[in-house]
Amino acid sequence: MKPLTKAQINDRLEDFPDWEYEDNAIHTTLEFENFREVFSTMTRIAFEAERLQHHPDWSNVYNELSISLSTHDAGGVTEKDFDLAAAIEDILNA
Repeated sequence: MKPLTKAQINDRLEDFPDWEYEDNAIHTTLEFENFREVFSTMTRIAFEAERLQHHPDWSNVYNELSISLSTHDAGGVTEKDFDLAAAIEDILNA
């Protein structure tokens, strides 16, 4: 899978207003009411990541979740990253 160009990434990000492109990955930071909510969301994301066989780089501190998506094998952002970002957005909007 080939990485997308910067122009392609910026074009795709128009559908993901809470995400940004930086350091060869797309990123978002989410804030929840408490740790239980963020951990529950991370669990749902983990199941989608397994289904898609594509896993995020993420970190969690109390009620905040930071997610970075990049396809390491391709050396940049690919459609796989946008597929996972879309799945994450679906979980958040459910």
